[in-house]
Order: sequence, then structure tokens, then C-alpha cells
Amino acid sequence: MSDVTAVEKLVEKHRALREGIARVIVGQDRVVEQILLSIYTGGHSLLIGVPGLAKTLMVNTIAQILGLDFKRIQFTPDLMPSDILGSEVLDQDRNFKFIKGPIFGNIILADEINRTPPKTQAALLEAMQEKAVTIGGHRYQLERPYFVLATQNPIEQEGTYPLPEAQLDRFMFAIELDYPTLAEEIQVVKATTSDVEVALDPLFDAQGIIAVQHLVRRIPVPDNVVDYAVRLVGRTRPGQEGSLDFINDYVDWGAGPRASQNLVLAAKAHAAIHGKFSPDTEDIKAVAMDILRHRILKNYKAEAEGISVEKIIRELL
Repeated sequence: MSDVTAVEKLVEKHRALREGIARVIVGQDRVVEQILLSIYTGGHSLLIGVPGLAKTLMVNTIAQILGLDFKRIQFTPDLMPSDILGSEVLDQDRNFKFIKGPIFGNIILADEINRTPPKTQAALLEAMQEKAVTIGGHRYQLERPYFVLATQNPIEQEGTYPLPEAQLDRFMFAIELDYPTLAEEIQVVKATTSDVEVALDPLFDAQGIIAVQHLVRRIPVPDNVVDYAVRLVGRTRPGQEGSLDFINDYVDWGAGPRASQNLVLAAKAHAAIHGKFSPDTEDIKAVAMDILRHRILKNYKAEAEGISVEKIIRELL
């Protein structure tokens, strides 16, 4: 099958995916699309939103319709690395046996990742980066495809351990979830207070997702689009030659090279699901907010003047 045909089939499957997910999840269309883009590109996502916005249900529904193994880990202050990675135990014959932890799956929901200490956060982030874990000197490969979708509550900051910038950078997307509209909330209440359950048939499987990831990487990108992505990321960095005044005034640190890579990859996937065989600068702009949001560190002046990171990115775009 040619790549042109594969892209056309992906457009059809993506439309069917969106329709299936919409039977369970009301609204949140942009959030669902960004999560699917991260899956098509093999990236991880950080979901930022207040409790009760169906983050867990959304991830579970996406895993179900993609035909992938789903595991949920509730992060708490007393969670240890062995609680998520697994540990070696003595069996009846007094031989060590490795018991896999919940990190072994295809889609891992790391619920409230900022509630657990840095040591446990680091264990998860190593698995995200290496797609493998090392226990007792033995290296265990994680199943492919492998995605971590972490959630973070933006309002409760007591007793939390915010992710350092270097660890935030491991996430391809940082996606903000907002409250539903009045019409959407009425629809949610009607759906969740009835006795009707929606059954979803898987539209993909693990090998199908891996094939899509390879397809996305094969999509050609014009040099001007790569140049635009790299220049956009470069303009987030203060103190550089040609830096804009408002970046120098309001930003402490800008995005690194991984942001440029993620912009181009996500733009490829965004182009593919919209039936295009090569991305343009509009595809870069469509994914830029959620890719740059967690990679720009604003300074105290921006805080004092109420300048948000989103406003800074909009100015750049």
C-alpha cells in the first residue's frame, strides 16, 4: 500500500475514532485531537485541568477504541518507584521472580503526577524516555506502542511536587482542559444519570498504531516549514540575537531543540489527519500552543503584570 493510500485510510479511521469517542466524551474535541496526535507520533501528553472533567474516562475511552492495554496509576505522596515499576519477590522455590508493576501497558494514565515525590516521578520519566526499566540489574523492555498520559491539577498546590522543567520537556503536549459549555454539561448530566452504557469496538490494534507512527515519520516536510518551526522555537529564547523585546521582558527561559522536533512531528500528523500529504506553516501553528506551553518559563515581571504563557505564544504566532 502506498503512503498516499495509507494517509487516505488514516483520515477515514481518524474520523471514525472521533465519532466513536464522541459517543462517550461530550465536547473536548480539541483535547481529544491533541491526544490522538501524540499517539500517532509516539509522544506523551500532560493533561492539565480541575477535577471532574472526565480526564480518566477520556483516556480509558481512547485506549479502548484503539484496542490498547490501559493501566491507571494514582500518584500519592507515599508512592515508591517499586510500586509502579514492579519488584522482585522470592517464590516457593526460593528463586527471585519479577512481578511487573502497572507501568507495563500500552497507555498509562499517571493520575496527579505532581502529588508524588521526585524519586517516583523520575522512575516514570525514565520509562517514558527509554521505553524500558531496570530492576535488580535486569533490563525489561516495555510494550510498544507506549504512551504516558499524565494529569495535573492546576489549583491544589499544597503537598505537591511540581515537575522540573527538564522533566516537563519529556512531554510532547501540555493540554489544558476547560469546563464544558452549558449545552455540553446538560448533555453530560443526561448521559451519566441514565442506565445506558456505550460499547465501543476497537478500530486499531497495537501493530496498527505502530504502522501509523512509521507513516507519520515518512511524510515529507518542506524546508521552509522546518525553518519556520525552528525559528519559532528560537524566538522563545530571551537574550538571543534578534529576540523580541516582549520576550526579553517577560521570559526567563525559552524552549529547547526538542520543541522544534515535536512541532515538526505533530505538524506531520496534523496534516495527515486532514488529508494533506505534507505539512505547511498552518499545521505548525495549529499544534504550537500545546507544544510550547510547558516549555516557556516566564519571569516575575510577567507574573506581576498578569502576562500568561499563552499570551506570549499568541504574540509569537
